[in-house]
Parts: sequence; structure tokens; C-alpha cells
Amino acid sequence: MSYKSLQWFTVLLPPLLIGGFEYIRHTFLLPYMSMETGNFYITLLSFLLSFIYASWMFRTIRRINERLAEEQARRAVYEERERLARELHDGIAQTLFYLNVKLQQGKIEEARKAVSEIDNHVRHAIFNLRSQPEKGESFSLRLQRLLTQWSDITGLEVSQEILLPEDHFSPAEEVHVFAIIQEALANIRKHANAQHVEIRLHGMKNGGWQLLIADDGHGLDIQTMETKKYGLSIMRERAAQLGATFDIHTIATGGTELVLTAGKGDSVHEVISRSRG
Repeated sequence: MSYKSLQWFTVLLPPLLIGGFEYIRHTFLLPYMSMETGNFYITLLSFLLSFIYASWMFRTIRRINERLAEEQARRAVYEERERLARELHDGIAQTLFYLNVKLQQGKIEEARKAVSEIDNHVRHAIFNLRSQPEKGESFSLRLQRLLTQWSDITGLEVSQEILLPEDHFSPAEEVHVFAIIQEALANIRKHANAQHVEIRLHGMKNGGWQLLIADDGHGLDIQTMETKKYGLSIMRERAAQLGATFDIHTIATGGTELVLTAGKGDSVHEVISRSRG
């Protein structure tokens, strides 16, 4: 049933129910039923039918919302796959052109490096595609699996702390958070020259959450990152859709730190700072 049908049904049910009963009572039952008894029965009947209808209506609305959430999550997954396909195509096309130039110049060693780069593009693209949401697997477990596999592929050490209640995110929100983490990890692998990565995802008492991703690389110039294709605009857009603030900055001791915050409360940044101290 559509929302419009539910709306009309909700508007028409009370007057039809009460008006119909009052018509029958005054037309046929008035000699047999006192005013007090009639009022009691109409109250009881209204309560029972309202309870049955409300229970059915909310179940229907819940099913509709669940179906819409699933469709939104699938659409977000398809969009992410298309983005990965474009990234894979662009990366391989540029590297193949570079490989062709180096082969013509007879620079075999540089050509080998280009082939290795193509292999890395393909391996990471396949890895990202395999990391899409699986039905029945919790977000925390999927994220832990992503970080473990990424560490195995890149050889970079990853420390993680995921303190998040189950079902904290909707399916669509999970896709956005997962994609932001993937994009940040891709930037670290390509540009940071880091040895260690730190991931913290904490839920907060008011229903908010905070994500921190930090590395110990050489740091990046933020203005340069904004002008080049580091995926920052995509991550900012995803953060906005999540209702989260987006902050990225270099660390004084070296490296880059990305922080997303939705809601207010004790922040991951404060927790990390205390643990580092």
C-alpha cells in the first residue's frame, strides 16, 4: 500500500467507525442500549480497531522503509563500483601510456616499475570490489576484515579500535563510511610513504560517532591535495551526506590525520591524544 493510500485510510477510518456505530445505535439499538453502555462500547471498539490498525500500519511503514533503505544501499554500492571502475580505467590507461613510452626509450627497469604499478592497480581494485557489503555480516567485522587484508597487501602496520554498537549505521550510511575509509587508505598507500596507520571509530552516547584515520608518513600539503585528484571532494560529499564534519590536516610530528565527527561528545581525537601521551 502506498503512503497516499495509508494517509486516506487514516483520515477516513475514525469518522466512518464512530459515525457508523452511532448511526446503528440511534437507529436500531437505542431501545435496547443505554447511553452509558453505548459510550462504553464505542470507546472499547475504537480502542481495539485503532490498536489493530496502528499495529498493521506501522508494520507496513517499517517494511516500506526497509525496502527503501535496501534500494538506497544497493544504489550506493553501484555508484561505488562505477567509481572504482573509472579509477581502475584511468590508472591503468595512464600507466600503460607511460609503459609504452619507456619501452620505446629502451628503459626496461622503469618499464618494469610501470608493470608493477598496473598490477597494484588491478589487485587493489579487485580488493575494493570484494570489500562491498555482504548480507548478514556486521559492519564492524567487515571493517576489521578490510583493514586486515589491506595491511597484508600493502605491508603497512594497522592499529584499529572499533567501538561501535551494531546497527549504528543504516545500510546506506555504512556504504559511505566504508568508501571514505577505502579512499583514505588508497591515498596513504599511494602518497604518504607511511609505515603505520591508525584507525579509530567510536560511537558516542548521543547517537553520534567519530572516525579518525592517521598515518606516520611525510604529510601532505592540503592545498595541493585539494587541487589534485586525491578524492577529497568525494570524501567531503560523503561526509556531508552522513551529516558529519570533515577535517584533514598534517601532524606536527609527521603524517596526516583525517577526522570525521557526527554529533557531540567525547571525541576520538581526545582519546587518541590521551593514549599517545
